[in-house]
Formats: sequence, C-alpha cells, structure tokens
Amino acid sequence: MTILDLPILSRIRRNHGLEHATISLLSQRFPYRRMAGYSYPGGFFLLGDVPTDQVREVVAQALSRMNNGERYLAVHPNCGTNFAVSGLVAGLLAWLGMAGAKSKRDQFRRLPLVISLATLGIILSVPLGPQVQEHITTSGDPRGLSIVDIFPIRFGQFSLHRVITKG
Repeated sequence: MTILDLPILSRIRRNHGLEHATISLLSQRFPYRRMAGYSYPGGFFLLGDVPTDQVREVVAQALSRMNNGERYLAVHPNCGTNFAVSGLVAGLLAWLGMAGAKSKRDQFRRLPLVISLATLGIILSVPLGPQVQEHITTSGDPRGLSIVDIFPIRFGQFSLHRVITKG
C-alpha cells in the first residue's frame, strides 16, 4: 500500500479523475464554454454555465465510460497539475541559473541564461504534467465510486454544480 492508496487520497484522486472526464465530455457538447473543477473527498465542484440536466447526464456517462476502461478520460490538458509541474520545473531551473550570483550586476548578467533555462523547463515539463496526473493526482479507475447527488448553486451570474459521490 502506498500513500496514494490511503482512503482520503484515493477518494480525492478518483473524484479528480471523474471531474476531468466530466469536463472533457461536457466540453464536447459545449465547445466554447469555459469550465473548471475542484475535487475533494466527497465529490467535486463544477464551475461553468451548463444546464443541470446535462451535468447529470454527463457525470453518469463519464463514470460509466471510466468503469468500462476509458481511463484516459482522467487526464485533462488544462489541469492545474500541468501548470504546477511546469512552474516547479521552470522555477527550479531559474533558481539554478542564479545559484552563486554574488551581486545584482551578476544576477542581471545571468538573466538571459535564467530566461533560457526557465523556457527549457516549461518545454521539458509539457509531457511530465500529464504523467504526474495519471500516476499521482488523478485516478482513471473509479473503483466503486458512485454518484449520490448533483445540485446547482447560483452565485449571481456564476453557475456552479456540486457533485456528491460515495465509495
């Protein structure tokens, strides 16, 4: 058993995967609508102007497809994991580029090197983000996850849905 198999982390990872699958499938139906999600042990929130009946239908479809082996749906190109991995790699390489700089003048002279290293870090981290998602921050195997309820929450012009899961 690894730390990722702890019940609370397993629930978050499975809900995160279902959140991604839901957003992917909703994006096919509503290609120009912006959507975002936030997962937690009890389910996930879906931010986006999408009708509740469509959310209900697509969450069920996403769960069914994942249970039938479409585990790739758990990895999403706009996941915050991708951005965090890119920021971490770029930041570490930029920090290394400044290591040993003794003065502001020395730091200024290293700026082209630091920018180049950070850019290289972003380029190299592009394939790393989805790998981190697949193996750490999401799970494509819902393993007994079920949908308890889905309900809309309105905040003025913002549309939010809370998806409650168990399992």
